[in-house]
Amino acid sequence: MSRNLHVTVAAIAERDGRFLLVEERVAGELRLNQPAGHLEIGESLHQAVVREALEETGCDFRPEALLGVYLWRVPDSELTYLRAAFCGTLSEPHPHRALDDGIERTLWLRRDEIIARRPQWRSPLILRCVDDYLSGCRYPLDLLVDLLPHD
Repeated sequence: MSRNLHVTVAAIAERDGRFLLVEERVAGELRLNQPAGHLEIGESLHQAVVREALEETGCDFRPEALLGVYLWRVPDSELTYLRAAFCGTLSEPHPHRALDDGIERTLWLRRDEIIARRPQWRSPLILRCVDDYLSGCRYPLDLLVDLLPHD
C-alpha cells in the first residue's frame, strides 16, 4: 500500500435540516469538515468513526448506516484518501470533554450554508456526503466485514 493512501472515516449527522461540521485548524488555516479522521491500526471502521466523532465533537456517535465509500485524490498531489462515511445519531456533548487539538468548534449548517463556505472546505467530500445523505443513500452496516482479531 502506498504511503500516500490514507484510510479515513467520517460521521454524517443531521438535525432539522442542518448537518454537523467541525471547524479545524489545518496548516494555520481554518477549515470545515465533517467529524473525520484516520483509521488506526487494530480498529474497525465502525470503531474509528465512533472514536473520531467523540474526539472532535465531545459527543457519542451511533452509526446507523454506511453512507458510502469515497476515493479522492488531492489535486496536484499524490495524496489519496479512501473515506468510509457513516450516517447516524449524535448524543448531547459530554460536559467538560475537551475537543481534539486543532478543532475550534462544532457547527450545525444547512446545505446552502455549507456551499457558501466552500473556500473553507477541507475536501469536496463534504458536500458529496451531504448530497448522498439527502438523496437517501444508505447501506447496511453489515456490508463491512471486520476480520480483525478480537481480544
